[in-house]
Amino acid sequence: MRLLRGRAADPETDFQRTRKMAETVAEDREPALRVWRPHRQVAFGRRDTNNVGYERARRAAHDRGYTVIERAVGGRAVAYTGSTVSFSLAVPTENPRGTIDDRYEWAKAAVKRALDDCGITARTGEPDASFCPGSHSLQADGKIAGLAQRVRQSVAVVGGIVVVRDHEAIAEVLAPVYEALDVPFDPQSVGSVANAGGTDDPDQVIAALERSLADGRDVSVTAIRET
Repeated sequence: MRLLRGRAADPETDFQRTRKMAETVAEDREPALRVWRPHRQVAFGRRDTNNVGYERARRAAHDRGYTVIERAVGGRAVAYTGSTVSFSLAVPTENPRGTIDDRYEWAKAAVKRALDDCGITARTGEPDASFCPGSHSLQADGKIAGLAQRVRQSVAVVGGIVVVRDHEAIAEVLAPVYEALDVPFDPQSVGSVANAGGTDDPDQVIAALERSLADGRDVSVTAIRET
């Protein structure tokens, strides 16, 4: 398995680096994993960009010092403060649609194990009116992790985020964003590893996720340098 570490110099280049990782897996059939801290940004999904309030939502994020990026997939807006951890696991597959549920369950169990190593016990689900609401979330005194999956003809990518700290800052920027989009959002629904009694160190969370998602496989490390 290839393990990518670090991040690119800017949010857009960094986003493309993860996309390229998945394309490489589709070509050479070797799984790849990336766990990192994205730049300070708000990432909007396709449903957001088609919303009549999108331009106002963009301004709300930008006015609070967040770079705006757009994802090609669905889902709602997610905020990264610089301490928020993201992960992406790309695996080759011959039957991408047939094993979606199995991949979700495996990935949620892996993230739960990592969070346990970081000092908290998370459970499946999320509070009402959470950010980026979905069926594959984990909570502990608020939503702390969300997972999504993208499948192509020969590769499946399971990704997600873990809120390590800064849950109040995330709630502060997402409140006006979701208001502009006319999407229900409760700022109190945002949790974090630190707020639930675990570590506030993103590097510790990254290390725990790398161990758990690698699942005992031998890894070769490639550094992504911020230039």
